[in-house]
Amino acid sequence: MAEDLAALLAFAREIAVNAGRITLRYFSHDIPVELKPDESPVTAADREAEEYLRAAILGQYPDHAVLGEEAGLSGPDDAEYRWVLDPIDGTRSFIRGVPLYGVLVGLLHRGVPVVGVIHLPVLNETVSAAQGLGCTWNGQPCRVSSRATMREGLLVASIGRSGDAGGKAAAFDRVVARAGTFRTWGDCYGYVLVATGRAEAAIDPDMNLWDAAPLLPILQEAGGAYTDWKGNPTVEGGEGIGSNGHVLPELLALINQ
Repeated sequence: MAEDLAALLAFAREIAVNAGRITLRYFSHDIPVELKPDESPVTAADREAEEYLRAAILGQYPDHAVLGEEAGLSGPDDAEYRWVLDPIDGTRSFIRGVPLYGVLVGLLHRGVPVVGVIHLPVLNETVSAAQGLGCTWNGQPCRVSSRATMREGLLVASIGRSGDAGGKAAAFDRVVARAGTFRTWGDCYGYVLVATGRAEAAIDPDMNLWDAAPLLPILQEAGGAYTDWKGNPTVEGGEGIGSNGHVLPELLALINQ
């Protein structure tokens, strides 16, 4: 790999924290909310944070491409490195003053996720990883839990009812019914809980690339797994399971029975 992964990871952490500071200027304030064509909300905080991230990346790595939720793709489509950004993952939480939103920064090398950062600005927590370099939580190594079954596990999700799971409602209900505890601590916060050993699994029936890009290196380097609902380790499956790895076979059996 031409670039130094450790340097890329340090840079990704730095810009995620800086973008988080931008969002904090708007947090818990009455700011206008617009609806995008898919009816998801967006604010000036989303746009300003992404503008900062793009400028920082292209200023440091002008040959890299950048894909962001709010402004699409900058740079060559076939670039060796592609940064993937979600300036506020959990905008609905953000606009209601709920502190569980995050800034997501991922990096793909030739399509393979190699760096991931989740920064939670209000909570002042950062989970980050790079391929082969381990996963850290606020600078200290972190690992997934060792619990082996969902009966003794905590499941988190970004939705609270199967009616929001589309054609995956029955599978979602089976997984929720098996979990010892189920909570809707969703969006990126749920995956932070899994990576740091505080939950066994996070599940989402609908994921975009910018939602998922950081999750695979983070979960893998923490000793767990990030897959689609068929068990493929991909960030482009349109759905996601983050787990400690131990409960993944059980989850897949429930989903695909």
